[in-house]
Amino acid sequence: MAKRKQSGGTPATTALAAAGVAFTVHEYAHDARAASYGEEAAEAMGIDPAQVFKTLLADVDGRLVVGVVPVSGQLDLKALARAVDGRKAAMADPQVAERATGYVLGGISPLGQRKAHPTVVDATALDHETVFVSAGRRGLEIELNPAELVRMSAARVAPIRR
Repeated sequence: MAKRKQSGGTPATTALAAAGVAFTVHEYAHDARAASYGEEAAEAMGIDPAQVFKTLLADVDGRLVVGVVPVSGQLDLKALARAVDGRKAAMADPQVAERATGYVLGGISPLGQRKAHPTVVDATALDHETVFVSAGRRGLEIELNPAELVRMSAARVAPIRR
């Protein structure tokens, strides 16, 4: 997989390039009417939805935690809480998620966020040679090795998909 720099990159692509991580950027025409950003990405790129991962923020015992799960599933909030030694989790308010990450909904990347948050990547990511995550804006995805995703996001790996 070739590393591709793009002018005007996102914080996610900038972080990967600065770290020397191999990645590929994939762009597609985002449809503002799409019901699911992740499923739209998988369909537009002709990729198995199990290989495309969405980035979700949850409030776990009063702190923001990032969960990265395949778009073909849902985030198991109880499993996410357990993965970070928490007790109770609820989805974060969308505006709080945007402010905390520096990204807009549908374009939140697990990489290059405004502030580092505890991150958990679903264990199924390691089943793939490469995975796709948002590059930091709607219609832009990064393809990279899942071990690099885990390393670059300082993530724990746990079964958090429902």
